Amino acid sequence: MQGICLLGATGSIGQSTLDIIAQHPDKFTLVSASANESVEKMADICRRFQPQRVVMGSQQARDELARLCSDLSVSFEWGQEALESIAADNAVDQVMAAIMGFAGLKPTLAGIRAGKRTLLANKESLVTAGKLFMDEVTRHKVVLLPIDSEHNAIYQSLPQTALGAHKQDVSKIILTASGGPFREFSLDEMKAVTPAQACKHPNWSMGQKISIDSASLMNKGLELIEACWLFDVTPDEVDVVVHPESIIHSMVSYRDGSVIAQMGNPDMKIPIAYGMSWPERIETQVPPLSLIDVARLNFEAPDITRFPNLKLAADAWFMGGTAMAILNATNEIAVAAFLEERMGFLDIARLNEQVLASATVTQVHSLDDVFEADSMARQLALDIISRGFFA
Repeated sequence: MQGICLLGATGSIGQSTLDIIAQHPDKFTLVSASANESVEKMADICRRFQPQRVVMGSQQARDELARLCSDLSVSFEWGQEALESIAADNAVDQVMAAIMGFAGLKPTLAGIRAGKRTLLANKESLVTAGKLFMDEVTRHKVVLLPIDSEHNAIYQSLPQTALGAHKQDVSKIILTASGGPFREFSLDEMKAVTPAQACKHPNWSMGQKISIDSASLMNKGLELIEACWLFDVTPDEVDVVVHPESIIHSMVSYRDGSVIAQMGNPDMKIPIAYGMSWPERIETQVPPLSLIDVARLNFEAPDITRFPNLKLAADAWFMGGTAMAILNATNEIAVAAFLEERMGFLDIARLNEQVLASATVTQVHSLDDVFEADSMARQLALDIISRGFFA
């Protein structure tokens, strides 16, 4: 029986994780869970799974949850320290790091330092502080399993040894991208897209932030950076290929000419279950892939002119230091401004490029350096937006 700490229980990854736990009550138990302000959703989780500890993002949310679930024997907590505490709890065997954005960095690191198997769905942890995280993974001998469908596919396509092993046999990592809802849009058409359009991913059911990132290809840029840290490669050793059907989730090309791919229906329960059960495999209730029904798989090169965020991510990796944290922070501000209709869709990449070019990049010696760069980039981005540059 594996005790699960679910960081980000009310999001799409969290909900799929709960589905796997519910399907396998003999293998997994929910020890603890967190959410930001989704009190009613968390109350349902508490009643269904009865975790030992629950952490909310504010005292008000905690108090409201405690009122709704006053008949349950659950410890209701709130705040950053409580988040880190549940990730490091002795009763926990696995930490599902599914808090989206920069907020997931500290609790994910706390789980790693406590030696927990870490199921990484929070790509920002590696994007903003990749070397620090991977150094801690090595130091604490942690099993780190990527949950993003693409990185999970790469992991499955590599020899089942430690991350980075057999690197000499690999010629390329091939990272697939759906292309998002605007894959065939012209630049003029992309100028007029709305947040509602951008949130309609053609293949996956995801939250607003990640849906916008997918539409702008920033999500693929962040995944490019994440892949470099996970698999000890550079952006020059990763090819991004647009694959609209999202059936091949990623591939590994070997020096002998072989290409190994992981395929499956686009459902996050597959990589989640793989991470939770590794090195075994368990049922997910996801329908098996029918190649006859799929019939055809298409591939094309990404268009950097229409989707410059992909190149910006590679540039940030080569710049090193805090550049990746700066890009990540700016993009979070840009996406929020787009969702609030304070700037256009194409302005997301414009803002990212401007802040990355003008911000001061420093070396990363500790998390403090990452947090300082994050704060600086957010303020710089907000200042640019407030001046009406993108109006």
